[in-house]
Amino acid sequence: MRPPFHLAIHVTDLDDARAFYGGLLGAEEGRSTDTWVDFDFFGHQLSLHLGQPFGTANTGKVGDHMVAMPHFGVVLPLDQWRAMADRLTAAAVAFELPPSVRFEGEPGEQWTMFFRDPAGNPIEVKGFAQYDALFAK
Repeated sequence: MRPPFHLAIHVTDLDDARAFYGGLLGAEEGRSTDTWVDFDFFGHQLSLHLGQPFGTANTGKVGDHMVAMPHFGVVLPLDQWRAMADRLTAAAVAFELPPSVRFEGEPGEQWTMFFRDPAGNPIEVKGFAQYDALFAK
């Protein structure tokens, strides 16, 4: 087992965060107080605290697109990625970069999508048919 990663970020409303991360993305809620809530974000600890989210700018070049930096996310098996893309599409989430494939037929072929949580935090979710391609050159 790989060690889980911990990330703590600000959100503006814990109820909105619970609905988005727990309800829509399927993350399991952990401990919480009146000012923060933890989630099991695909095996990693995501702590959401009330406050002003970090500033972002579209300075990251992804293919022909500029995406928000900084951002965070998760890498999923392709079938789970597709299921999440379908859920987000059905929920009318506004994609900054809609579900699409990058590096098709090359080492590191991946599916990706960019969107924001209700507080405006940018998220990228990648899908791989095989995890060993994650660091392919």
